[in-house]
Amino acid sequence: MSTEEETQSLLASREGRVMILTLNRTERLNALTPLLHRELSAAVQAAAVDPDIGAVILTGAGRAFCSGGDMGARKNTDVAPQSLEAKADELSHHGATAKFLRAMSKPTIAMVNCVAAGAGLALALACDLRIASCDAVLTTSYVKVAMSGDLGISYSLMHLVGSAKARELLFLGEKLDAAEALRIGLINRVVEPDMLRSATLDLARQLAEGPAIALRYIKRNLALAETASLDEVIEAEAYAMARCARTHDAKEAATAFRDKRPPAFKGQ
Repeated sequence: MSTEEETQSLLASREGRVMILTLNRTERLNALTPLLHRELSAAVQAAAVDPDIGAVILTGAGRAFCSGGDMGARKNTDVAPQSLEAKADELSHHGATAKFLRAMSKPTIAMVNCVAAGAGLALALACDLRIASCDAVLTTSYVKVAMSGDLGISYSLMHLVGSAKARELLFLGEKLDAAEALRIGLINRVVEPDMLRSATLDLARQLAEGPAIALRYIKRNLALAETASLDEVIEAEAYAMARCARTHDAKEAATAFRDKRPPAFKGQ
């Protein structure tokens, strides 16, 4: 049974242990405003600490995942110009959502329906996995509006596609179709548009019903591996393995293997 709560620009719905957060400004292709940033940040933080949620899907309503920052809202701010420091502080707070998506202990999946541009692409890249419809279009687009990029997109691109490709994508702002985005490692899977929701939900349910403690340590190890030395990663992995070995889920997995049946994980 799915339950749904609607805010001005964000939909939050539940499918079992999966939380689905849907950007809901269809008339603006789900362009991000300060309000939507705040709502999304709060929703992601709430999902992170909810024990009944095992995975989070981020998507957009209508014809787009997210077209980036709302240029109309940007123009409106010109009426009362902010200082450089104030504007930088505001944008840094907007980036908190990307940080929360990366840092939360639960798997996050971007369900990319059609356009993901600028800050919208940055949000998708902050998720652990990305599933896109075959008609999706992805672009950094910042350079097209004389902007440099935010929400950690430089970090994400550098780690996902490497230095040379990250520079190409940001310098040129060219559009990528789903097939090319898959080829360079920007997304994980491509499906037909009518299969996007079911395919993403199937994957999210698999993760949400998985061994939550092990998944938490997997995500933590991967985050550490982006900056730490091999020795530091090996030490962290050893501690995580020792911790996981003490869990109910590890014992259940061993029992299920002996009994030749699927394990029933409890996240304990």
